[in-house]
Amino acid sequence: MQKIVLGLSGGVDSAVSAALLKKEYEVHGLYLDIGQPEGRAEAKAAAQALGVPLTVMDIRAELEEKVCTPFAESYLRGETPNPCILCNPTVKFRALCAHADAIGAEKIATGHYVRTENGALYRAPSANDQSYMLCRLLRQQAERLVAPLGSMEKAQVRALAADLGLLSAQKPDSMEICFIPDKDYIGWLSRRCTTPGKGDVSFRGEVIARHEGFHRWTVGQRLPGLYQERKLYVQSILPEENVIRAALWEDLFETELRVRDMNWLIDTPCAPLRARVKVRHTKWEMPECTVYPAPDGTAQIECDEPVRAPAPGQAAAFYDGPRLIGGGILCRKNEN
Repeated sequence: MQKIVLGLSGGVDSAVSAALLKKEYEVHGLYLDIGQPEGRAEAKAAAQALGVPLTVMDIRAELEEKVCTPFAESYLRGETPNPCILCNPTVKFRALCAHADAIGAEKIATGHYVRTENGALYRAPSANDQSYMLCRLLRQQAERLVAPLGSMEKAQVRALAADLGLLSAQKPDSMEICFIPDKDYIGWLSRRCTTPGKGDVSFRGEVIARHEGFHRWTVGQRLPGLYQERKLYVQSILPEENVIRAALWEDLFETELRVRDMNWLIDTPCAPLRARVKVRHTKWEMPECTVYPAPDGTAQIECDEPVRAPAPGQAAAFYDGPRLIGGGILCRKNEN
């Protein structure tokens, strides 16, 4: 039976994935250890219950270098990074592929809600689609991926876990950043670096308020209170000036975007192409667009319909129909 390496966390998604994969593969679990004893114990318990061998790999150094440090630096640039999108290609999938190579396994697997077919990635039909989170996988990583939950709804996965008697069947979904389990990213940033101080909030060239540090805000977030009986939102963050620029809701929408560090899951295009773009992990807002790739790894995007508050530092994922074809990092307007 063909070997496969599964990222096994002890959560319901990876546990059910293991049970499904065992029908076709010799499953080898890999737990990526970031120094949390409870998570390690849950993964070991799940592996034992499923009859799956488990390897524990300490990834703390890689996580610090490839994810934590860039995450903090991005916030200090006035951006809004997504740590999972940073982690997937540089830490998680790199570790899965390395372990697969070490034991002679061709394929890797995760509990992501994404469809895989002939080495390509597709949006899952369920409400839990996670293809956006994988837009910066290296092509060679994506080509090895098996995702057994790709056509399932979360309720189906939980019901199957209960039928199998898995302890994780009722375990709540993890919504926090794995290296910030208390969800307090402001406190986390403050403990590791000097954070921005107080500064101005401006609206149409006029200073209207003060902020406690621009790292506490993201583009599109509503500002407190009202201004002339209207709600205001963060339109942009100017870190060099320590200024948050505010705008009305209708002024948050944009049709022209720019991305850097483009990653393609298809042959790198040398001409403009039509696609759909997704600028945040939501279930809506995927306008058609034209992508103009440049040789330096940037791309200009012209959307047919405006997108709301594209936040610098977030990923923009591109789709050809349901197929995920790549992703880049949204730039600030004045960024080259």
